[in-house]
Amino acid sequence: MPRKYISKADKETVRLRANYCCEYCQSLEDFATEPFSIEHIIPLAKGGLDELTNLALACLGCNSYKHIKTEALDADSKTIVLLFHPREHDWTAHFEWSENFTEIIGKTAIGRATVVALKLNRKGLVNLRMALTYWGEHPPKHSL
Repeated sequence: MPRKYISKADKETVRLRANYCCEYCQSLEDFATEPFSIEHIIPLAKGGLDELTNLALACLGCNSYKHIKTEALDADSKTIVLLFHPREHDWTAHFEWSENFTEIIGKTAIGRATVVALKLNRKGLVNLRMALTYWGEHPPKHSL
């Protein structure tokens, strides 16, 4: 299936719907050093569509680590599970913040597998979260 052009209006809808945060690691777009991407939750290579229901806002790191993955190993249950799907799953049902808000903790098999597969606690992210927490800019309210 040929890829269709994603309009500026649809891109802004995705960004607004995500509260201008990466829908995986919850990084704020305003503090990113690289532009965020509109990513396909189910990749085109796996039959995903260019529809708003399949698009998410992702930082460069999360988008790179996710690439065309849709599932990963949950080390606790030793099973392959689906990765977090921002249109079908509630972030707070699968993840929570560490006590100091610097690390994302997976609460479910989906959450745990996504934390590892997308490296949601990359050193740079943890450091950024620490600084933004100090300045009162983290965590995003919708992720609590």
